[in-house]
Amino acid sequence: MGLIGGIKNVLTKAAIKLLNIQPAQDNSITIREPLSYQGNVLRNRIWYRGDPSELDQFFKQSAFDLVSKSRFWAAVPSQDLNIRKIHSGLPAMIADRLSDIVVADMDSMDLKTEELTKQWKDISEDNTFNETLSQAITEALVAGDGAFKITIDTDITKYPIIEFYSGEKVDYNYKRGRLFEVIFYTSYSKSNKDYTLIETFGKGYIKNELQDSYGRPVPLTTLEETATLQDVTFDGNFIMAVPLKFFDSPKFDGRGKSIFDSKTDSFDALDEVISQWIDAIRDGRVKQYIPEDLLPKNPATGEIIKPNPFDNKYIAIGSSLSEDAKNEISMQQAAINYAAYVESYSKALDMCLQGIISPATLGIDLKKTDNAEAQREKEKTTLYTRGKIVDTLTEVIPALIQTVLMVQDLMKKKAPGEYEAAISFGEYASPSFDTVVDTVGKAKSYGIMSVEKAVDEMYGDTLSDEEKAEEVQRIKDQNGMLQAEEPKVVDDTDLGDGNVQ
Repeated sequence: MGLIGGIKNVLTKAAIKLLNIQPAQDNSITIREPLSYQGNVLRNRIWYRGDPSELDQFFKQSAFDLVSKSRFWAAVPSQDLNIRKIHSGLPAMIADRLSDIVVADMDSMDLKTEELTKQWKDISEDNTFNETLSQAITEALVAGDGAFKITIDTDITKYPIIEFYSGEKVDYNYKRGRLFEVIFYTSYSKSNKDYTLIETFGKGYIKNELQDSYGRPVPLTTLEETATLQDVTFDGNFIMAVPLKFFDSPKFDGRGKSIFDSKTDSFDALDEVISQWIDAIRDGRVKQYIPEDLLPKNPATGEIIKPNPFDNKYIAIGSSLSEDAKNEISMQQAAINYAAYVESYSKALDMCLQGIISPATLGIDLKKTDNAEAQREKEKTTLYTRGKIVDTLTEVIPALIQTVLMVQDLMKKKAPGEYEAAISFGEYASPSFDTVVDTVGKAKSYGIMSVEKAVDEMYGDTLSDEEKAEEVQRIKDQNGMLQAEEPKVVDDTDLGDGNVQ
């Protein structure tokens, strides 16, 4: 330590002694997570199901801390009053639209050879793969992750069977960051008893175990559905399962994050605004103040007909006995501040959609006067989320196809081969045709784009190469672009022979 450093150290110690600064002590802080992984997935699934009765039951039963108890869906009225709770259905719309957008843009599958392409096409059609993939994307967005399970059952089909299990039915075993096993859970019930089938898919093997409700192993023959299952070993160092996960969970290691994980309070607030709005409309109906002697009575018995909130709503008032009193029915209606409710709804909706999807994608507040460019600007958030999903699928789907083809080899009593697959997706929110015509037309008129390039930009994959070549030739013929033959070049041989004309 130099002289200057020593002086600074001495001065620092002197300052601490003079100010009597006490170092901070590390205090132990305990934080209790409100929900386990299974509870977290259940909450997200309840949001997706969108049944108000289920939401009310779940949040009331899972509210153990002050934050949970203060939510709208966990609210309990202080008296025997009914609170009308309305659910917007927004979570289900978000997950379904994102899945539809991605699946609709899936273009082509490249498997190198026509034979492999036809083989995968047959397997895909047998498994209705597009529907399975759409379901898998939705499940992974809701639950956070899941896994494709490939099995063999020759009694049902001659092709490998592709199924998808959502996150609450799947577990993973990792070693040093590498996936070694995928565990699938299937629930069964028999004679009022619950059983769970645990299938462990590892590299080169499949193990089966049946457990009762207490977690004790029982014979596979206990259930008819599992009686024929056997442990299997097969050639090939691969797992007959492929995990699917779009986002990483910050709370649960090795698990995926649902798009609903950070939006519970926002969805709850939106439903509260909608419920208050509808409740205000109901309370703002016309109120009839009827004197007692004018109350509606049953013509048969003479009893006063009790009011109800809809077709016979009134408020009884006492009759006046003064000399100039007039017993009249008066009607009043409250003024509802609709603008304030609309503004609250708009802000709550923005909180629900921020970072996930654009309102325009769901058909919300999309102004008809917007041009194509303005509409594409509104789709940017959807583009970011879609891009993340597509990036994951471009890795998962080829891996799934390779695994399925290797399983197909096993069914044919062959050694699993090595396969390469690739998938491409189209562009979402691409420019409209008139916009492309305007852009390409300007580039062509400026002389910075050839006819061939202009036709390719205009029609893209909608025309084959042969059709594009024919279109180029027709354009050239119409514009008088004649193709002259290449002039003949005189060489030395012609000069020596004296045959030059």
